[in-house]
Amino acid sequence: MARGLKELDIFETTQFGSIADRLADRFGARGLPITLSTACASGATAIQLGVEAIRRGECDKALSIGADGSATAEALIRFSLLSALSTHNDIPEKASKPFSKDRDGFVLAEGSGALVLESLEAALARGATILGIMRGCGEKADDFHRTRSKPDGSPAIAAVRAALADAGLSEGEIDYVNAHGTSTPENDKMEHLSLSTVFGERIGSMPISSNKSMIGHTLSAAGAVEAAFSLMTMREGVIPPTINYDNPDPAIVLDVVPNRKRNAEVGTVLSNSFGFGGQNTCLVMAREPV
Repeated sequence: MARGLKELDIFETTQFGSIADRLADRFGARGLPITLSTACASGATAIQLGVEAIRRGECDKALSIGADGSATAEALIRFSLLSALSTHNDIPEKASKPFSKDRDGFVLAEGSGALVLESLEAALARGATILGIMRGCGEKADDFHRTRSKPDGSPAIAAVRAALADAGLSEGEIDYVNAHGTSTPENDKMEHLSLSTVFGERIGSMPISSNKSMIGHTLSAAGAVEAAFSLMTMREGVIPPTINYDNPDPAIVLDVVPNRKRNAEVGTVLSNSFGFGGQNTCLVMAREPV
């Protein structure tokens, strides 16, 4: 019996769905506990599932979390074999340089972000402090390659447009973009292509920054962490910078909020998450309900 219990405990702590199950036990959640993986878009996908469940009337509240603990020797080896990691090791804090000409890969990080989602009606009824509004979600698969994006950027373009449509906002109504901005040559080029296609002539003047320049790439957690950044940007009126931007890429003309934070009134944010394997999820958030 003792051996059987030990084996059961090991199974429960290693099975794929154990995180959601344990959170449900801890907080008394009564809905379906879901643990998912859409690579680097996982945190944003978790938020999307929570939003959709509330919209369908399945619940009034949802806990959406992105978490990752991949800073291990095996992960470093695997990402190195993909040439995805920066090799600028002399000054580690300057290695992540999204949208710069000399970018050469991302810096692996760990972390988590959690959002408590609630229907606006329920939040207002209990007098809650509303930190922001999840206005829209959009997703689109990229079936081109396991790690590289489709050269024309069409899946990422479609994900951004789907999020805007779901939010009921036009391109001109987005004040700031929290970019996926990994600091890899391929991703940053593709993200610039997709955003310039969607936003047109505005692309050179609207603020678009990457907090991965400061905290690294938290992989599965990134979408939730960056959603929290986006909400705080609107709440605090401070746009986070893209640091280490000392060598602009002439092929990527963006206002990346270079090197220093910027005080600004931000009412709407688009947050991008583009994952390995072609999972693209975009979120649109607003400071106030319309």
